[in-house]
Parts: sequence; structure tokens; C-alpha cells
Amino acid sequence: MSYQFKLDFFEGPLDLLLFLIKEQKMDIQDIPIADISEQYLGYLNLMQDLNLEVAGEYLLMAAELTRIKSRTLLPAKLEEEEIDPDSGVDPRAELTRRLMEYQRYKEAAFQLRQREFDQSQVFSRSGEVAVDEREETLVDANVFDLLTAFQKMVQQKSFKKDYEIEVTILSVEDRIKYILEILNGAESVAFESLFTPINTRQEVIVLFLALLELMKLGLIRVQQVAQMETIRVYKTVDKAGQEEILQTYQESQSEPPSQG
Repeated sequence: MSYQFKLDFFEGPLDLLLFLIKEQKMDIQDIPIADISEQYLGYLNLMQDLNLEVAGEYLLMAAELTRIKSRTLLPAKLEEEEIDPDSGVDPRAELTRRLMEYQRYKEAAFQLRQREFDQSQVFSRSGEVAVDEREETLVDANVFDLLTAFQKMVQQKSFKKDYEIEVTILSVEDRIKYILEILNGAESVAFESLFTPINTRQEVIVLFLALLELMKLGLIRVQQVAQMETIRVYKTVDKAGQEEILQTYQESQSEPPSQG
């Protein structure tokens, strides 16, 4: 498959580490480095299997995790004599500091966005307004939530075994239109249900890449009640707006790559 998607538009390696820490209910100040390194590398392998373009900073973080893991495995005396005169310092300390600082930044950014949203919901009083307090609050799902849901869906899905030689051209652009057609006929759709009629692994991957492209274009949003809960997909633009954005997208896809 020649199509390649740039993942760094969405998240970075610190986002992935924070996601894993939250998912596994780890203590950010006492990270089990061996476990999180294994899971981090597992996600990198999944990204590469999906032909996602993994930014260099992801690989740098993988190297950093490997270095920290090796230091934690060294006997303290050997480390003190041959590796680092400051061996009393926890090798995870710098990573923990960066993660906590980045987490505070993300939380502050979230609070600012929440205040902006709350302010946009303030209207002048014009009569009694019925409020349904039972309505669940949805949170945005990030690309790692989608990767996790994708991985689980693939593990549970039975793919058709086809032993005949068949040439099939799969287009991300066609899958984009397919997803929008579904969303234009429904308020929202469950992530897993989009893949129900698909029987081959290659088609599943192309559809997933189309979802990521739609997120990048701002044509959909993906939300869930809480992390690891069911993800639902919503359209964000009406049909006229979709056509305009897709026209620009198609033109950018047909442009020849610039010569450096």
C-alpha cells in the first residue's frame, strides 16, 4: 500500500506515554519502565503496520526508553563506578519531570478550551429552558484511543480467506466518501459498526486511514463517554461544506510533489 499518513499532525510521543500511563492506571511518579517501554514499542509497530509515517521524535523517545530501561537493570555499584557519578538519581526522573510538565500544559489548555465552550453556551434569558441532566458528557477521543479500538476490533474480527488471485484497488478517497455518506444519513455511528461489512484486512486498514484523514480535514469528530468506552463518530460539516473541503483535498492530492 503506497498511501502514507502523517501521524504527527495529531499527537507526539509524550501524548502516547501519558495515554499508556492513564490506560494502565500507572503512577506517573513511579513508572514501570519495562512495561511502558514494551507497550510503547507495540504501538510503534502497529503504526508502521498501518503505514503511518512515524515522526523521528517517536523513535528518539523509543531510544530514550531503552536507555532508561538498561540503566534500571544495571547493578547500582556497577553504575556508580563505570556509568554515572550521579547514580543516586533515579534514571526515570527526567522523563517523569517532562511528563508531569507536559500534563500540566495539556490540562491548562483543556481548561481554557472548556471555558471558551462554556462562554459560547451563555445566552440571554428568553424563557424557561428544559435541561436534561441525564445527558452524558462526551470527551474527544485521540488518535491513540482510535488505535486501541482498531487493534481490538482487528483481533475480534474474522477475515475472509480468499485463495484466488484478485487485483483490488483500494482508495482512501473512496472510503472517505463512503464514511461521509453514512454520517450524512445518521446523527452518529459507532466506530466498530463502520467495519462490520468489511471482510479483508487490507480494506479495514484503508477505512481506518480514511477516518484519520477525515479527522485531519476537520470533517468528523470522534468522542466517547470515557477512555476505553465505545467511540462514536460525528460529522462536523454539512454536505455543502464537505464538498468544498474535499475539492481542495482532491486538488492537493493530485499536485505533483515539490522538488527540493
